[in-house]
Formats: sequence, C-alpha cells, structure tokens
Amino acid sequence: DVQLQASGGGLVQPGGSLRLSCAASGFTFDDYAIGWFRQAPGKEREGVACITSDGHKFYADSVKGRFTISSDNRKNQVYLQMSSPKPDDTAVYYCRSVNIYAGDEVHWGQGTQVTVSS
Repeated sequence: DVQLQASGGGLVQPGGSLRLSCAASGFTFDDYAIGWFRQAPGKEREGVACITSDGHKFYADSVKGRFTISSDNRKNQVYLQMSSPKPDDTAVYYCRSVNIYAGDEVHWGQGTQVTVSS
C-alpha cells in the first residue's frame, strides 16, 4: 500500500533554514506528483509546493522564492527546503501523493510540525 511519512520539522528561527523530508513507499514514483501542504492553527490546509517525477515544480505564491521542493526519485524521497522562513510559515506540514493518471488516487502522510520563532 502507498505510505508517506513526513519528517524533519522542528523549531527554526526566521534567519535559519529547515529541510523537510517525505519518504514514500508502495508505489512507482514516476506515476505520481508529490506535494507539500500545511495547516496552521485555525486555518484551512493549503498547498505549498508540488513536484512531478519529471521535475516540474510548482509553488504557492506565499512561499515562492523562499522554499524549494526537490526529489530523489530512486529513493522515493521528496524534500522541502525552507529558507527565509517566516512566523506565518508555522504549521503542520504534510506530504501528499497524487497519481497523475488517476487523480482520485490520493494519499496523505503524517504531518510534521514546523515552528518559526525567534
């Protein structure tokens, strides 16, 4: 079965950086797009970034230029490098997979907490 596990969260200062990892298993990564979502207290879950197996990347306007999504397809790993984080980036971050040929095949991983504070 498809399984996703997000990790790497923690406390980071606004001038620091943090890298989140999403370990995926149980599927062929080439057939999927992997995205990062986040949910802050009292707010709806929102998309942050997405990457396809052929390397196309998409970012929410709120993180564009600050966050970088990347992948290691052979390892079925997706990363989110968070640079210049802001307090508003504080949220639980989740990774999600979508089968690009069957869009209704969606899987969510467990979240990892990111707290941006000085």
